[in-house]
Amino acid sequence: MTVDTLDTRILRLLIEQPRTSIREYARILGVARGTLQARLDRMERDGVITGTSPALSPAALGHPVLAFVHIEVTQGHLDEVGDALAAVPEIIEAFSITGGGDLLTRVAARDNAHLEDVIQHLIQLPGVVRTRTEVALRERVAHRLLPLVESVGRASAK
Repeated sequence: MTVDTLDTRILRLLIEQPRTSIREYARILGVARGTLQARLDRMERDGVITGTSPALSPAALGHPVLAFVHIEVTQGHLDEVGDALAAVPEIIEAFSITGGGDLLTRVAARDNAHLEDVIQHLIQLPGVVRTRTEVALRERVAHRLLPLVESVGRASAK
């Protein structure tokens, strides 16, 4: 899908002002409400916009410890382990990866002892061979997409 300059402007507004109405977005952009809605529908259909839920803070929910747990899996058991990870509430993301390990998970914990309990649970899952954990000390660049959106928009304008 091609994201053009208007799409980029729409996405910027969605990121910067997520609680604004469609009518207000259309007014700000100087386009008809129907045009804006059609663009939003297309970007949702094409998978550019994947959700509208609020960004939440694990720390504010009482889970300030953030760790990345690499998981090595017995060959042929990746899907089973992936399914089991989905049942662990402290795992907030999991990815299949290349390199050292088979899966990379992002884990939120109440404290270091809780993190250890989560890791011990992961080690006991059928198909898990070993784990390696790295604790995040401080977030240096928050999750963001706006710079990428703007880069794509600039490239489409050329």
